[in-house]
Amino acid sequence: MKKRIKINGIIMSVALFFVLLFRGAFFRQENSGWLENFLRVTGLLSLFLGQLIRVSARGYKAEHSKNSHALIEGGPYKIVRNPMYLGILLIGFGVVLMLFSWWVAFLFLLIFASRYFPLILSEEKKLRKVFGETYDAYCRRVPRIMPWFSSLIKNGVKEYLPIKPAWFKKEINSIIPLLILISLFFLWRR
Repeated sequence: MKKRIKINGIIMSVALFFVLLFRGAFFRQENSGWLENFLRVTGLLSLFLGQLIRVSARGYKAEHSKNSHALIEGGPYKIVRNPMYLGILLIGFGVVLMLFSWWVAFLFLLIFASRYFPLILSEEKKLRKVFGETYDAYCRRVPRIMPWFSSLIKNGVKEYLPIKPAWFKKEINSIIPLLILISLFFLWRR
């Protein structure tokens, strides 16, 4: 198992422990108002979009990377250099919007930044060493993790978010547990 997956598993286990231990502080009070419904729908859309970005990024890279010996600049990598991390950010933020109090969003962003920003810098250093000026030019054209609005409008969705059904196989191990956990939580709250 990759070191990165082990570390993420530890972080999620510790977070789950504290959330369950202090659930009254973490979870939003249940109400049926329009804001609650808006947050749930927005969170679900964010989660769905994040998962689509992850599926697209992973599948596109697998098809175009030539065993990680090519710089990928198309598909989701055309609008951000780190679409997998953008997907994780959107999934996590979606879960926070659906379930948790507002202050948890800031905690999530802090944990996300402290976990993934060092990884991004380390990966950039390696890519710069391998691809040199080509990678530097790519970095000048494409933002690190948040796409520019103009690039979203300029490029068609099919161009920067290609999806093939076979690509879902690689992400199924993250999709199913997430759906089960969210479903169990909603059942538990009722």
